[in-house]
Amino acid sequence: MIYVVADLHGASDELRKAVPEGATLLLLGDLINFLDYTTMTGILCEVFSPDPVRRVAELRARGKLDEARRLIRERSAGREEEVRQQIGEKVVRQYQEVFSALPDPTYLILGNVDRPELAASFAGQNPGVHLVDGQVHELEGERFGFIGGALPTELNVGGEVTPEDLRAKLEGLGEVDVLCTHIPPSVPELCYDTLARHAEVGSEDILRYIRDVQPRLHYFGHVHQPLLSTISVGRTLCVNVGYFRATKRAWPHASLRSAG
Repeated sequence: MIYVVADLHGASDELRKAVPEGATLLLLGDLINFLDYTTMTGILCEVFSPDPVRRVAELRARGKLDEARRLIRERSAGREEEVRQQIGEKVVRQYQEVFSALPDPTYLILGNVDRPELAASFAGQNPGVHLVDGQVHELEGERFGFIGGALPTELNVGGEVTPEDLRAKLEGLGEVDVLCTHIPPSVPELCYDTLARHAEVGSEDILRYIRDVQPRLHYFGHVHQPLLSTISVGRTLCVNVGYFRATKRAWPHASLRSAG
């Protein structure tokens, strides 16, 4: 049985409970939790107090990124190196906890909040975890294609990739039965976050690939509270598998074998 999870955001214990023993996990990015806006928990709230982090989140949601950055600089003034060290240590600790919870096998791509070099280092130490960005793997008789990363934003975070890099990875896949990405195709209903009240960046190239290839399924995450979780693009059913940290549910893949 194959289960799909996106936006884990540090929920390691919940992952152990959600994926049955012996199952295959497809993990579609955002492994660590810098900030859970709904509960105001995460690395930033541990390093800073929740009140300024809440203010930063509000400023970001209103598009006032310069003000948000200025507030963080003010809170870090005089202890910049200490803050960087604390954040780095907490990121490493969360990755340790996440990778210790991953089943064998896990097929992994990364999301926008991930740190690719660090995640790759942990994956390299775990023979059951396969970092599969830009690759195709046959699972239960179907071809699964994997594309990690998110497109650039003003936040300029570690897991963002250029449109050219994402396009090249898609072009290298060929035809697949199931497409797995971190971000959605550029379909307004799939990109709009109803809690944040703005649209996340979707990919026109992913949408073009779906229209051209028509895989049976497209799995993704990234948008935590989408206007629509599923929509059909031609013969392809596009599925946001959910914000796992909140739902605590792994999405069971409906394989052709089980359907038959």
